[in-house]
Amino acid sequence: MKLADFDYHLPPELIAQYPCEKRDQSRLMVVDRVSQSLEHHRFRDLPRFLSSRDLLVLNNTRVIPARLYAYREGRQEKIEVLLLSSLEGDVWEALIKPGKKARPGVRLVFQSGEFEAEVLGAPDSAVRRLRFEYSGEFWEWIERLGQTPLPPYISRQSTTDDRERYQTVFASVSGSVAAPTAGLHLTRELLEETSHCKITLHVGYGTFKPVSVESVKDHQMDFEYYEVGSEAATRIAEIPRNGRVIAVGTTTTRALEHVFSKHQQITPDRGWTDLFISPGFDFKVIRGLITNFHLPRSTLLLLVSAFAGRKLVQKCYREAIVRGYRFYSYGDAMLIL
Repeated sequence: MKLADFDYHLPPELIAQYPCEKRDQSRLMVVDRVSQSLEHHRFRDLPRFLSSRDLLVLNNTRVIPARLYAYREGRQEKIEVLLLSSLEGDVWEALIKPGKKARPGVRLVFQSGEFEAEVLGAPDSAVRRLRFEYSGEFWEWIERLGQTPLPPYISRQSTTDDRERYQTVFASVSGSVAAPTAGLHLTRELLEETSHCKITLHVGYGTFKPVSVESVKDHQMDFEYYEVGSEAATRIAEIPRNGRVIAVGTTTTRALEHVFSKHQQITPDRGWTDLFISPGFDFKVIRGLITNFHLPRSTLLLLVSAFAGRKLVQKCYREAIVRGYRFYSYGDAMLIL
């Protein structure tokens, strides 16, 4: 199976640069895997396609304002710092642009004398380990100086509105550098109308990384932290035989399927997963998926193709392009049943 099998051409104007004015007014393509049919609705219509026996599983991770700007001590050039993950204490891994400006030993200044960092090492060409030094509280500085880390295909600077809109209404556990975008369409009103539970998977830098190998089986996912609590595990276990677990997003899917593969059931668990789902994967937990329209040649598109079938997904994407659906993080959604 080659990566080229999951390529397609997308007119650039269909890449959503801003969210829909109202979350639940984004478009919703409803896809039936059995009949191979699809319908066009609005996300507000979601409850029409669910029964009282179905359970939505949400990812409640919260996006941190992980994009910061600094300068080297004694210099003025702006350096972009994207926080990736906390290692220990005040040491973080971060993606630096331009990386050549941040060699080990360099001091990065975010707020002179109050919030600075020393470059400790360089695991690869762009990622660095930073030790932060600061007065006051670390997270107060991040909230004050950080910006929402919008994906690179959104060709504009983040705004104060993105602090709210690039975040689900149920986000509560800080730790992601990218939003679980399928959940962006849900409103509090829709949540009141649907049966749901929440788990956590912190979305890491790997969500931005392109697949660089031509043979799909050779791709290696980055590790991401997940947690499935007792309430969610119980709710999933209590679903009747004719009910469905419907994952809201690919991150939720990966967390649930990882836990099942580890324990042969959904049970309270936490840890790290690098589960890579591609066509041929045997899904054990989810029977429905809510997801956005994803980049070509991406792990997200591979997962959706594994669940719905490559030919059906290609059909859906062709139809979405013809009908002018909006793509990627701030774009429209699919419900695949």
